[in-house]
Amino acid sequence: MTILIEQPELSTMADEEMRNELVLDGGFPLPKPLSEDGFKAPQINSYGRSFRNYHGESARQKSVEEFYKLQHTNQTYEFAKKMRAEYGKLNKAEMGIWECCELLEGIVDASDPDLEESQIQHAFQSAEAARKDYPNEDWLHLTALIHDLGKVLLLPNFGELPQWAVVGDSFPLGCAFDEANTHHKYFKNNPDNNNPAYNTKNGIYTEGCGLDNVIMSWGHDEYMYLVAKGNSNNLPPVALFIIRYHSFHPLFQTGAYKHLYREEDVENLKWLDIFHKYDLYSKSNVLIDVEKVKPYYLSLIEKYFPSKLKW
Repeated sequence: MTILIEQPELSTMADEEMRNELVLDGGFPLPKPLSEDGFKAPQINSYGRSFRNYHGESARQKSVEEFYKLQHTNQTYEFAKKMRAEYGKLNKAEMGIWECCELLEGIVDASDPDLEESQIQHAFQSAEAARKDYPNEDWLHLTALIHDLGKVLLLPNFGELPQWAVVGDSFPLGCAFDEANTHHKYFKNNPDNNNPAYNTKNGIYTEGCGLDNVIMSWGHDEYMYLVAKGNSNNLPPVALFIIRYHSFHPLFQTGAYKHLYREEDVENLKWLDIFHKYDLYSKSNVLIDVEKVKPYYLSLIEKYFPSKLKW
C-alpha cells in the first residue's frame, strides 16, 4: 500500500527536494505532534550557553575539544572494521533492556558540551520529551530511551573502551572527512587522511550506495544498532536507523555526505530530524523521576523486545 503524506517542516535540511511531498511505502505514516503544548526546545543549555557550542573557552569546552582530537586521530577504517567484527559476535553479556538502562547510571559522556548528568537521565529526558510531542508513537519513546545504551562499552564487562571509541559525533570512514564534522582540523593526524584509497569524496564507495553500505566510525551508536539488529525485536526499521545514525550530525544538520544517500535514507531522515530535537535539546539539570515513569517503559520493553538479549 502506498500512502501520501505531507512532510513536516524541517529546520535542519536545506535541500528543496526534501521539502516536497513524500511517498512512503509500507503504510508507516509520519504524523505531526498532537499537541501545541508539547516539548519546547530551550535556547540555552544547563551552563547558560548555546547548545553544541564547541569553540568556547570554558574548561568543559576545552576538554571536549581534546576528546575530538583523540577521536579524529584514532578512528580509522581498519579500526572500525575490527571493532564491528569483534562486537558483532554479541558475546559480552546476556541481559534485558532495563538491566542495561540501569548500567547507564554511572556513565558521563566526555564529548558532550551540554550535560554532565548521568546517561540514564539523558535517556529518560529524551524519551519523555518525545512522548510529550508524540504520545501515540510508543516505538519512538522506546527508541529515545535505548538510543545510547551502547555507551556500556565504557564499562569493564564490555571492554572498557576509551571515550573516543564510544561517544562523540559519528562519521563515515573509507572516504574523505567532510569539513562539516566537528573539529574537522584534527583529522589531519588520522592515517586515513593520507591514504589515497580513502581521502577522496567517494573513497571506496559509489554515489548513491546507501548509508547501510558505509562503514561508520565505531561507537555506541553502531554497537546498539548491532545489538538491536542481532536480537529479535518488533521495532520499525526506522527505529534502527535512528539508533545507528543519531550521532551523525553532519548528515541531518548540514546535508553533508548526501552523495551517499539512497531514497530509503532520505525517507528515514525525516524521522531522524524529528528525533534529534529530543536527543540534543532535552538535556537539563531538571531530573526525571525514574521510578515514576518506570512502569510505562517496562511495558514498552516487553512489547518490543524479548526478556533477554545478547550483547
